[in-house]
Amino acid sequence: MKVCFPVEKNEGLASTVYNHFGSAPFFVLVDTASNTVAPVANADQVHSKGACSPIKALGSQRVDAVVVGGIGGGALGKLNQLGIKVYKAQPGSIEGNLELFASGQLSEYAVQMCCGGHDAGGGCAH
Repeated sequence: MKVCFPVEKNEGLASTVYNHFGSAPFFVLVDTASNTVAPVANADQVHSKGACSPIKALGSQRVDAVVVGGIGGGALGKLNQLGIKVYKAQPGSIEGNLELFASGQLSEYAVQMCCGGHDAGGGCAH
């Protein structure tokens, strides 16, 4: 299974999971079958609100799941349409979240959990 973790800074499994899918500078892809880790630059980092293209962002890399701190409804819907499940990350590293994911302890994102926008300071409700 290939799991995608949006990150601000690529530090492999020690990377902190980022709070926004679409604006993450990088994605760290973890293949749980082969125990490989690969960084991918976000090819769609600059886009207008609601116009995130997850497949473009991932550089056409195929993934089975995404683990992220926050995501907009549009990106969630596009990922789900492709059969990609999205899970709510806990604060901390990819390594810690990967353990939680493997043991079924992360919640799958629902539309009600999505980021609805940002305030003037850049914050949102997640």
